[in-house]
Amino acid sequence: MSSHAVEHDYHLVNPSPWPLVGSVSALLLTLGTVIWMKGLFGIPAGSPWVAAAGFLGVIFTMVVWWADVLREGKAGDHTPVVQLAMRYGMILFIASEVMFFVGWFWMFFEGALFHEARVAGAAVQGFEIWPPAGIETFDPWHLPLVNTMILLLSGTTVTWAHHALQHDDRRGAKIGLLLTVLLGASFTMFQVIEYSDAGFSFAGNLYGATFFMATGFHGAHVLIGTIFLAVCLFRLSAGGFTPKKHFGLEAAAWYWHFVDVVWLFLFTFIYVIFG
Repeated sequence: MSSHAVEHDYHLVNPSPWPLVGSVSALLLTLGTVIWMKGLFGIPAGSPWVAAAGFLGVIFTMVVWWADVLREGKAGDHTPVVQLAMRYGMILFIASEVMFFVGWFWMFFEGALFHEARVAGAAVQGFEIWPPAGIETFDPWHLPLVNTMILLLSGTTVTWAHHALQHDDRRGAKIGLLLTVLLGASFTMFQVIEYSDAGFSFAGNLYGATFFMATGFHGAHVLIGTIFLAVCLFRLSAGGFTPKKHFGLEAAAWYWHFVDVVWLFLFTFIYVIFG
């Protein structure tokens, strides 16, 4: 028996340059964004090139690193123990995303619930009521309701796709994923239309700032989730995934359900109760 034989179920990854490349790219993206908005290191504001280089580096790192993960899975390195660890990792990632949105909800509720205590300073004069006087809020029973129905329906289609794959119905899984991707794209389209008709802006407006930060970041997550599911559809069409090994699709479905739940909170509190 070889002395180098693997005697455990864990996967010890090979040395990889992608953590370093990803870290440098993320640093460039962060500094580049500051340069773009405010200027830094003698570079005037309005220059997007450093941020663009960092963004492209982050995208490149994601593509090549996940490609390595797929190759490891095909090589048999994703044992049941490794798959369990990957599921724990996805759960922790979603938990961190929950706390991310807690911050934006906290900011909105601070203005909605305690606005009367925040009007002592001149910077917030005019906020004796919430929404502030002169702010024309959205009708929650128009486009916001349409988007709510779209996301609720997309939650059923992605669940259909997942269960179809579990039962080796690849055609049903493809149809479910395709419908989910189309519904996600429809949500983004309607949100763009909604923003274009907004009666308030982001700048110089406490209500607008909190509204656009919360709903805008959710919209970004919908776009990311749509791309996530589109990649899963491409992989499924190319022969990837099996009824027993399809963690990529499972993780995408978890992420999409998280996006759905966040929107229900946004719709209930920001559009209906405090709108």
